Amino acid sequence: MTRTDPIAAEQVADGLFRIPLPLPMPDLTEINSYALVDDDSLVLVDPGWRDEESEQILRTALAQIDRTPTDVSRMLITHSHWDHYTRALDWQQRYSIPVHLGREERHTIENFDLRDGSHPEQVRLLRVSGAGELADSIDSLPLEAYERDHLFGPPDHWVHDGQVLDGGAQSIVAHATPGHTRGHVVYELPGAGVMFTGDHLLPRITPSIGFERAPETSPLTSYLQSLRVSAEAPARRMLPAHGALTAMTDARARELIAHHEARLTEIRSAIAAGATTATDIAEGMRWTRRNRALHELSPVHAMTAILEVRAHLLHLVRQGRLRVTTGAVEAFRI
Repeated sequence: MTRTDPIAAEQVADGLFRIPLPLPMPDLTEINSYALVDDDSLVLVDPGWRDEESEQILRTALAQIDRTPTDVSRMLITHSHWDHYTRALDWQQRYSIPVHLGREERHTIENFDLRDGSHPEQVRLLRVSGAGELADSIDSLPLEAYERDHLFGPPDHWVHDGQVLDGGAQSIVAHATPGHTRGHVVYELPGAGVMFTGDHLLPRITPSIGFERAPETSPLTSYLQSLRVSAEAPARRMLPAHGALTAMTDARARELIAHHEARLTEIRSAIAAGATTATDIAEGMRWTRRNRALHELSPVHAMTAILEVRAHLLHLVRQGRLRVTTGAVEAFRI
């Protein structure tokens, strides 16, 4: 869908603007990019998807604050998913703008190869989760037009936890928040009381975990730890990559912890009742805000649901609350 309405750079704080950009995906249609501006610098956070429509809107928004792409001094990326990273790589090449990305994203970047399909690791994990037919279906999916011909590679600078970055008149502090991806980073503006939370904290949905080329062994364990850090840190206004700018970081982190604790209880109860595989458990649960059964979901959403269950199971194993028998199909037991 092509936008024809004027796109404003919405001011959210002194020298800080939200720029909503379109996405070509059917289920996620917009990303919030942010511009931090002063007399001497322009920092972009998560500048969006590399396509012509998004670029024109971003250029228009920058013009509204009397800036052009050549004024951008650096780009800070929360993680390497395409909707956050591909525009950055494009402008890195075209305008020599430095790109900053969390250092643990190197695993996905080093393992990226579309000749293996869109979700090769997820296909393997579906098979060990007892979802062979769904794995075959995902493996046979052709690349969508918007998935082809993307730039993908390393940034100019790898960001580490606690690193202080130059934001012009303000300092920017990076915090590693693994979970959604291994190298996810959020960026804090302590002086402004705001945090660019990427997909670590979203206002309405629960971020997927481990949905990447080279996920870690127990992404939920890392994500819950990242959420606890966010819950215990000073409250910041949440500037998420998707959705409204209405929540505070500490409160939203506590809500997400509670959600996952409820899921862990539900999943352990399913094991106690006789289920043994991630697929068995996912089939007995309800998904999305519409409470849909697993078979009512699209193949990609069903894949995400089963692998979310598996992540919860592995976290329970890590806690010593379940044991797992590995083989062609994993079996979990109390």
